[in-house]
Amino acid sequence: MAEHREYFYRRLHSLLGVVPIGLFLILHLVVNHFAVYGEESFNQAIDFMESLPFLLLLEIFVIYLPILFHAILGVYIVFIAKNNVRRFGFFRNWMFYLQRITGIITLVFLAWHVFETRVQIALGNVDLNYSLMQGILDNPAMFWFYVIGVVSAVFHFSNGLWGFLVSWGIAQSPRSQKIVTYFTLIVFLLVSYIGIRSLIAFAYGV
Repeated sequence: MAEHREYFYRRLHSLLGVVPIGLFLILHLVVNHFAVYGEESFNQAIDFMESLPFLLLLEIFVIYLPILFHAILGVYIVFIAKNNVRRFGFFRNWMFYLQRITGIITLVFLAWHVFETRVQIALGNVDLNYSLMQGILDNPAMFWFYVIGVVSAVFHFSNGLWGFLVSWGIAQSPRSQKIVTYFTLIVFLLVSYIGIRSLIAFAYGV
């Protein structure tokens, strides 16, 4: 019974990492990318997102609770995982290892990002707009912290997407798994570019 329950939790963990968390990550970075087109464009995009009906319920049940479950179970997996990088060292084993490392980095980054944004907004200290992110990223150390955080989050999602497609039986043959590897690499590069480009726009106005 315990094995079946753990199997179910791991499958749910994988599913939530792609839907809705992965989709939210992409949406969040795409909205941030409006900063490339200027302060007004970003603020308009934010105003549109903030005007969505039932926003609080969407945030709780589509974002916060799935992330909380994924994070708690993810930390548990990190502590029980058996990494064989030194013994074997092949590509997919390294991806397994990096998945755990980027998971921890992403968790730390996400906690800090939420504290700097959502928590401060809820306390009435700041407003959700272009100036908020510009003020945060004006600090070079914070800019690079965000770069590392964004790249880690995107890698964790992209590599997790590979695991999801394999574990859910969508990519079973060696050929299909190779194709999925290239596909997830493209996803990683494209989404990372969108995220980093947005950070540069906030920090340097270009």
